[in-house]
Amino acid sequence: MNKLLFFAGLKEIINADYLEMDLIGKTVREAKAELLTTYSDLPLNSVMTAINEEFALDDDIIEKNDIIAFIPPVSGG
Repeated sequence: MNKLLFFAGLKEIINADYLEMDLIGKTVREAKAELLTTYSDLPLNSVMTAINEEFALDDDIIEKNDIIAFIPPVSGG
């Protein structure tokens, strides 16, 4: 099982701080696609993804007990 963390406006879209899903063996890209089947309004094409607090690429593989974070772009001044 994996814990998925969402930040800023993303957690408002899913109406939770995190989700738990079994994504073991899937790529980050596949995880995003699976999320979009339920939460089609998540802007996952513009977010940064981290696995266990390290930035990840879409081809990175998710392993057992990994924590995946989705971080939207930050703006400000």
